[in-house]
Amino acid sequence: MISTSGSPYFQATLAVAFKNAKQFEQAKDACLREAVAHENNRALFHAAKAYEQAGMMLKEMQKLPEAVQLIEKASMMYLENGTPDTAAMALERAGKLIENVDPEKAVQLYQQTANVFENEERLRQAVELLGKASRLLVRGRRFDEAALSIQKEKNIYKEIENYPTCYKKTIAQVLVHLHRNDYVAAERCVRESYSIPGFSGSEDCAALEQLLEGYDQQDQDQVSEVCSSPLFKYMDNDYAKLGLSLVVPGGGIKKKSPATPQAKPESGATATAAEEEEDEYSGGLC
Repeated sequence: MISTSGSPYFQATLAVAFKNAKQFEQAKDACLREAVAHENNRALFHAAKAYEQAGMMLKEMQKLPEAVQLIEKASMMYLENGTPDTAAMALERAGKLIENVDPEKAVQLYQQTANVFENEERLRQAVELLGKASRLLVRGRRFDEAALSIQKEKNIYKEIENYPTCYKKTIAQVLVHLHRNDYVAAERCVRESYSIPGFSGSEDCAALEQLLEGYDQQDQDQVSEVCSSPLFKYMDNDYAKLGLSLVVPGGGIKKKSPATPQAKPESGATATAAEEEEDEYSGGLC
């Protein structure tokens, strides 16, 4: 049980001293004592900061799930205190900590962060966090969830009138739907995007129409050609990989390579063949 003795400021001083000495377990305990003392004084913001610092000590000890748990607790207290920006930054920090260990948890944290920013009408920050969540979902091949997440991104980009990025999100959507083997949903994404200003005359639109045509006709060569074009190759790495690994249903058909012309026999060989033919029939028919 964490002791509440001593002032929170004394505990904060202890925490710094332990941290500088790289005694992270003791530093974490001092931060927790500081947090409890601040809570008892109803100083929520300072309590949240102390919980977040305790989480960072756990991070130094490579106890990442426990670290994230404390940082989440801090973010909830920031929200209660009326400081949503600080809450969002804490959640994003937690997502970065856990991303390589538990991508599913990181997705949840990024989505929570996006919700906080969206509630504050900070749409650019919200959509950036949704993008991180979408890429992690794609990386984990959770395509159904990824499709919904990308659609949410696209809606926000449309709302803030960033139309060229909407085009890129349509490409991402189509790739995800085709990996779900859902041609109808992919085609619908393109069809609905015609209402976005400038889309119908863009190179993105032309490439997607060509991609869908190749996929529908099971023409693997056409699909591979589109997906290896610079437009697709220079997307975010997770989407570029989707394009390069896309296979049409049934393995597809390959375009026939042009037949190799047969070499003409040299004149000497022709003459020899003719002579042999003449010898064969020189005795007449039997």
